[in-house]
Amino acid sequence: MHVSPIPLRLWLLPPLLFLLAAPLWLHHFEPAMFVTINTLCAPVAAPLWAGLSMLGNAWGVLAVTSPLLVRAPRLMWAWLCAAPFAILFARVGKALIESPRPAAVVDNTQMRVVGELLHNVSMPSGHTLTAFTVASAIYFALPQPGRSKHLWLFVLAAGAGLSRIAVGAHWPGDVAVGASLGLLAGMLGTRLLARMDPKHLQPTAWSLRVVAGLLVATLVAMLVETQDFDENRPLQYLLAAVVLGSLLAFARQNWMLIQGRAAPPKG
Repeated sequence: MHVSPIPLRLWLLPPLLFLLAAPLWLHHFEPAMFVTINTLCAPVAAPLWAGLSMLGNAWGVLAVTSPLLVRAPRLMWAWLCAAPFAILFARVGKALIESPRPAAVVDNTQMRVVGELLHNVSMPSGHTLTAFTVASAIYFALPQPGRSKHLWLFVLAAGAGLSRIAVGAHWPGDVAVGASLGLLAGMLGTRLLARMDPKHLQPTAWSLRVVAGLLVATLVAMLVETQDFDENRPLQYLLAAVVLGSLLAFARQNWMLIQGRAAPPKG
């Protein structure tokens, strides 16, 4: 599958971000920086931060990107190829680093907490890592000409990272490390995507139908499980409608292809 190679200089971005963020993940400015950011974010309504956190929730990401199943399956595969790297980075980081969360260190009266009060396994921010993995995987899977028009993907990912501080779940250092690891995971995912057989882009391919099955599970999760915060319930129902619409479009696409009444998508 053709994917534009990532220039060597861009591979330096994840380690560069990691090194530049060293004062943060070494907690030289904590807890003052966390309290300042958390306080500045406090006037913004909780549902906004809860919704942004959904961009780093696995079910949430599947729901948000579900239209790609029909409109651009290659971009769907891009972040799915990156997901194993993100899971590995998050699991290893949290297993090796027993970092307390802000609520375990900061006087809770000095901070705003949205949702469950968390105390352990802070480094790295898994939601931030996931958001940047998806953003970078999709971004680098796009055709190189005009790719820069989609830098907004990283703005959304940064919003997800900021939300983790705003809800009182993570230190700024956790977010910075999550962003750097997410960038790396996304870039590695595009290398895996480049080795994928193009037949997996076809709606009738068994692999894409497995992805559709995963979206069925996503639909159920959106309807019956609270995703991170109670404030996300209205958003979940909206995303459930998006997933359902995507699944129906995918089923119609399959039916028309089987009947020979539609051309296969280009991905």
